[in-house]
Amino acid sequence: MASSDTRFGSFDDLAATVAPAIESVMRRLRAVVHDVHPGTVEVGRMGEQTVAFGLGPKKMSEAYAYVQPHAGHVNLGFYHGASLDDPDGLLKGTGKALRHVRVRTVEEAERPAVRRLIEAALAERRAALSR
Repeated sequence: MASSDTRFGSFDDLAATVAPAIESVMRRLRAVVHDVHPGTVEVGRMGEQTVAFGLGPKKMSEAYAYVQPHAGHVNLGFYHGASLDDPDGLLKGTGKALRHVRVRTVEEAERPAVRRLIEAALAERRAALSR
């Protein structure tokens, strides 16, 4: 009997596991990412309950952002967020590299500061990978 790999999935697979309000926030964040980077590569990581966005499928080297749903918010995370300029003070976290923004509503997902962070994260990965 063949085994299936359940570590990976799609954005829709993950969105189907959350409440409608959280799904709406996830979908709006995804739309902003795709607006900033129309060619983004999406990788659903079901074991981590995330969907990563990047220049390629590799999580820590090619991905620049991810969405991770929670009961009352969605984390918009940045794999190399510690190196991003954050004049609006949105980024949270204390790890060596990862940072995130808690997004509770579609309106929060549409803030210009959120878009600027996505743009900065994409630019950082392009520079780091010379792409």
